[in-house]
Amino acid sequence: MFTGFSNDDFEVFSVPGLDARMEKLIELIRPKLNMLGADFAPQLSILCGEEMFSHVAKHARRTVNPPKDTWVAWAKNKRGYKALPHFQIGLWGTHVFIQFTIIYECTNKQVFAENLKNHKIPLYRLVPGHYYWSMDHTKPEVNKVSSLDESSIDTITQKLLNNKNAEFLCGLQINNDDPILTDGAKFYRLVEETFETLLPLYQMSFES
Repeated sequence: MFTGFSNDDFEVFSVPGLDARMEKLIELIRPKLNMLGADFAPQLSILCGEEMFSHVAKHARRTVNPPKDTWVAWAKNKRGYKALPHFQIGLWGTHVFIQFTIIYECTNKQVFAENLKNHKIPLYRLVPGHYYWSMDHTKPEVNKVSSLDESSIDTITQKLLNNKNAEFLCGLQINNDDPILTDGAKFYRLVEETFETLLPLYQMSFES
């Protein structure tokens, strides 16, 4: 059973050097990500109405810089996830994130942007105000959904439509000292609730 995340997991991102950090990441964090991937794939498949496959980050292309974060992603393609809208659970040294993600490689980015632009219910009514949004998956800094207004949503959609490197992330961040992270059952319930809340965004990324 998944027992949660510990301080040791977050301290992995303070280990200096690529090889040393990857060794600790593979030892401590990756087994938990593999477990999360296997456990939530069936639930996401039911939620999304199609088979979803888990993909744990391997960081295989890195040759010098150690990873600052790591994650497991779920998408409807068995071979990969980056070109598709997907769900993620991951860690930085400061927090855990649970999110819906469209990165720059996603071929559905414009579909999502058009639907976000034209949707009758704006983003800040689709998800709670304490959720966050971001346009850069490489940075931990985010903005609260409660900060959005029609003007800022227009800015987001225009960037997604016109900038090939634009991204969109939305979800929850849980600080590394939050007790829920050490309680596997409570954390699982939070993940389930978060994915259900984010489902409309996933659906918007495929609707034509």
